[in-house]
Amino acid sequence: MGKTCCGPDEAGANNNDPTWRRILWIALGLNAIMFGVEIVAGIAADSRALQADALDFLGDAANYAISLGVAGMALVWRARAALVKAATMLAFGLWVLGSAIWGFFVGASPDPGTMGAIGSLALAVNLAVAAMLFRYRSGDANMRSVWICSRNDAIGNIAVLAAAIGVFGTGRAWPDLVVASIMAGLAVWGSAEVFKQARGELRST
Repeated sequence: MGKTCCGPDEAGANNNDPTWRRILWIALGLNAIMFGVEIVAGIAADSRALQADALDFLGDAANYAISLGVAGMALVWRARAALVKAATMLAFGLWVLGSAIWGFFVGASPDPGTMGAIGSLALAVNLAVAAMLFRYRSGDANMRSVWICSRNDAIGNIAVLAAAIGVFGTGRAWPDLVVASIMAGLAVWGSAEVFKQARGELRST
C-alpha cells in the first residue's frame, strides 16, 4: 500500500482534505443527475447497457455519500466503509450480469441513436469526475474505491459508445448485451481490488 495508507493520522488528514470533499460533493450531484437521465433513456431505448450505467451512477452517488460521511474518521471506520462499497460494487456487477444473460433470451434491439447521445454525455461527466479525483487515486481504501468507481465508469461509457456503433451496424441487440457483461466484469474486478485493500487496512489496525 502507498504511504497514505500507513498511518491513521496522516491518512485521516488526507481523507478529510477540503478539496477532496468538495470534489465528492460535485461528483455526487453529477452522478445523481445522470442516474435520472440514463435510467429514463435506457428504458426508452431498451438498452441494458444504458440501464446498467444508470444504476452504476446511482451506486456511485451512494458511495460518494458514504465517503463524505466517514471522511476524517479513524482508518478502521473508513476501511469498513470501503468494505460496504466493495459489496455494493459486487452486487451491481452480479445484477448487470444476470440482466445481460436474460437479455440474450428476451431482449429487443435497442435504439443506437439514444445510446450514442446519452453515452457521450455520460462519458463527458465521468471523465470530468475522474480527472478531478486523479490525484487521490493512491490514498486509503476509501479514497481508492472512489477513484476505481470513476475509472470504471469512464471505461464503461466508452464501451457503451462502442455498443451503440455495434447495434447500429448489425441491427441486433448482442453488442449492447456484451457491453453490459463487460461492465459487470469491471464492477466485480473493482470490488475485489477495494476489498483486498480494505482488509489489509483492517489487519493493520
